[in-house]
Amino acid sequence: MRVIVVGAGVVGTMHAWHAVERGHEVVQIERESEARGASLRNFGQIWVSGRAGGEELQTALRARELWESIGARVPELGFRAIGSLTPVRGDLELAVAEAAVARPDAAARGYKLVTPAEARQINPALRGAFTAALWCERDAAVEPRPAQLALKQVLLASGRYTYLGGREVREVTGEGSVRDDHGDVHTGDAVVLCPGASLYGLVRELAPGLPVRRVRLQMMQTEPLGEPLTTSVADADSFRYYPAYASEALDSLNSGQPQTPTAAAHKMQLLMVQRSDGGLTIGDTHEYEHPFAFDTLEDPYEHVAAVVESFLGRPLPKIRRRWAGVYAQCTDKSRVVHREQVRDGVWLVTGPGGRGMTCSPAIAETTANELGW
Repeated sequence: MRVIVVGAGVVGTMHAWHAVERGHEVVQIERESEARGASLRNFGQIWVSGRAGGEELQTALRARELWESIGARVPELGFRAIGSLTPVRGDLELAVAEAAVARPDAAARGYKLVTPAEARQINPALRGAFTAALWCERDAAVEPRPAQLALKQVLLASGRYTYLGGREVREVTGEGSVRDDHGDVHTGDAVVLCPGASLYGLVRELAPGLPVRRVRLQMMQTEPLGEPLTTSVADADSFRYYPAYASEALDSLNSGQPQTPTAAAHKMQLLMVQRSDGGLTIGDTHEYEHPFAFDTLEDPYEHVAAVVESFLGRPLPKIRRRWAGVYAQCTDKSRVVHREQVRDGVWLVTGPGGRGMTCSPAIAETTANELGW
């Protein structure tokens, strides 16, 4: 088959990967010279721990397997099976962690409640005070900024892959056929549109009632920590934003221990991962109301830095960079991704939300299976 993939973010690149792996010819078209969106502006977390039970968890677990196998072939991805720790403080936060460990799918996630001493054996950098920690053995990490480039080099070496950067697809011209802004027409047995958060122009024309919204977030990265952070780290505010933690205990936390005003105003949680150079990627916020602000705000950064320092028991290294990103999220939270045939031979795949980096290999595998690649 000949497959046209539009979009070179992680979802598009994984569709190209699966097509080439199955012996097909792929043309991948990207409006930028290389991807610049949320696929690069994220934590690089393969985040199994907080996923909703059922299809979402199964997708994340399958994606975790795929990331590990792809990482073995492409070392530049920086795949690391590091797990995650979520330190908790006080009885209300502890009760949410205990409810998570009692879930019927807790073993599949690798959940375990550990003492502070056990947490420090797993991650010695956590020198701050906390009551206990939720350990999730199945969580992992990759390096988001070089990931697409590293995958592209392997795809190019296959001899069945062509990359066309700096071209925007403007029109569907027929079955399995699109025209770009250079006037070139690309025809295949299937076209898969993976637009990320670019939900206007052609996407709006093809799917005007698309049940997907855009979400903006703020993040930052530090200079090297000077020691290993051997796991990803989250805080108890993450319990409020991930469906796996829904419980009566969470209801009690929300009512009895609300977020701080800054965290509540910016819908914040702490997620933290160490990069290959030793720096820490730290975030994040959630903004849903359009139009998004064009600037970044300092209060959220100060809040999340204070949370990190309280867990590490030491000052943060100097902040090296700050950024904002936008991703696309299905408004139907029961769906992992929006996958729709929008024209003959043309499919649209978008809206994984914050699950994009985690779930993209399995999302693309499902597309390939459903389309009979």
